[in-house]
Amino acid sequence: SVSSFMGYLKGKSSLMLYEQFGDLKFKYRNREFWCRGYYVDTVGKITAKIQDYIKHQLEEDKMGEQLSIPYPGSPFTGRK
Repeated sequence: SVSSFMGYLKGKSSLMLYEQFGDLKFKYRNREFWCRGYYVDTVGKITAKIQDYIKHQLEEDKMGEQLSIPYPGSPFTGRK
């Protein structure tokens, strides 16, 4: 279930963080690194928004590629 997965994810990740960054144990004395609760939603309700985002992201990527077309020489110094 989603709740058991989130419990595992939060528990395991906090243990890994405490192990790697020992000073966090002192900062979070009660060892509650994550806040209580979580938010889950399905993407089916916003499929159109996701498709629109992907479409616009592809357009922005294409524009970025056009801006990064290499020049035969340096545009700043005039050298080739």
